[in-house]
Amino acid sequence: MTTGIIDAGGGLRGIYGAGVFDYCLDNGIRFDYCLGISAGIGNIVSYIGGQRGRNYRFYTDYTFRREYMSLGNFIRTGSYIDLDYVYGSLCVRDGEDPINYEGIKNSPAAMKAVALNALTGETIYFSKDDMQQDDYHILKASSCIPLVCRPCFVDGIPCYDGGLADPVPVEKAFADGCDKVAVILTRPRDFIRVQKKDARIARLLKHKYPSAAQRLLKRYRKYNEEVAFAKEYEKQGKVLIIAPSDCCGMDTLTKNRDCMKKMYRKGYDDAVMLYDFL
Repeated sequence: MTTGIIDAGGGLRGIYGAGVFDYCLDNGIRFDYCLGISAGIGNIVSYIGGQRGRNYRFYTDYTFRREYMSLGNFIRTGSYIDLDYVYGSLCVRDGEDPINYEGIKNSPAAMKAVALNALTGETIYFSKDDMQQDDYHILKASSCIPLVCRPCFVDGIPCYDGGLADPVPVEKAFADGCDKVAVILTRPRDFIRVQKKDARIARLLKHKYPSAAQRLLKRYRKYNEEVAFAKEYEKQGKVLIIAPSDCCGMDTLTKNRDCMKKMYRKGYDDAVMLYDFL
């Protein structure tokens, strides 16, 4: 049986997934296939690399640094979150908290990172073969929130956050050969996404990247449909949805340590469901 896990990300709410993965590392739970979107792929690289607690440090420590995310960053560079700092200064081999690249490379687990081609609106699924030591552009591309960040270029292609393209890619995991898939959401399982906030951002985005703006306008529908698919598969015993009962007061960019710690604890505790599922 091939088991997979999807981490749908969600900005700083992604600390919920960090709790799930730390539970997995503490209890020897391994997956054959790991698919991450946005903050979710950041969680996954630490998990595959066996770096227990690394994601927790990123959320509860590094995100509070001006170099990581700040208005000053936005004024200087046009990006509120400096992904070059996140996946460069912090993550490279001589950085403060390096990614275990060799561990990821040598792991038998398949890894996919979802991003959006901003020019065409097409979905890109990067694999770990697209990632090199100290070159983590695919992680940046998957995490590049429109207007919060400038697009990340991979092989000359401007990319945006994978959540615009395939926010809860259960069908992709099954198409890639999974028999059972755990899905980490960072909002309650019955949350219904609406278009209103995305529409405001899309109006600004469409002048330069109209195809990306169209995908953003449709994201709410895609998210809701894919969560519904996951629930149908869950009835068949093929999917397990792991989602918080509430968001502990957190939104995508909420910097509040107390809220983060509560979300992390929820993820860690909720991950016990994996035993019966697997």
